[in-house]
Amino acid sequence: MERRALVDKLLELTELHAGEIAERWYKSVSTNPRTPSYRSLPKEKPVLRATSLYKNLKQMYFSDNPYQEVLQFLEGRGYVESLQADGIPLHEAIYALVMMRRHIWLYAELQALFTTPMDMYQATEGINRTLLLFDYAAYIIAQKYQKPNRSTV
Repeated sequence: MERRALVDKLLELTELHAGEIAERWYKSVSTNPRTPSYRSLPKEKPVLRATSLYKNLKQMYFSDNPYQEVLQFLEGRGYVESLQADGIPLHEAIYALVMMRRHIWLYAELQALFTTPMDMYQATEGINRTLLLFDYAAYIIAQKYQKPNRSTV
C-alpha cells in the first residue's frame, strides 16, 4: 500500500502541476541542441501537448491496458499528426518525449517528493511503469511516423 501511495503522490503532483512541468520542459526542449525544430514553434503548441500528456498520465498509468490507453490518447488528440504538421522530425519527437519523462522526475525532486532513500526505493514500481508508458508512446509515435512513408513507396 505504501508503494501505491507514493505512486499516487507522484501522479497527482504531475497532474496538478502539469502546466508548470510543461513550461519547464519547453524551456529545456526549445534550447536543447538535439531538438532544434522546437525553437521555431510558438510556445503554446508544444506546451499544450505536454500539459495534456502530463494531465492524462494517471489515467494511462492505472489502466488495465496501458498500451491501448496510450494509443487512444495519442490518436484521440492527433498528437503525432500535430508533431508532423509542425515539422518535427521523428528523432526530435522521440527525444522531446524522453525529456518530458525526465521532467516529471526533475519536478518531483524539486518539490522534495521523495525525501528518504526508502521513498526512492518504494517509488521504483512507479518509475518502471511510467517508463513503460513513455516507451509505448515512443513506439507508437515512431510507428505512426512511418505510415505516410509506406503509402508513398
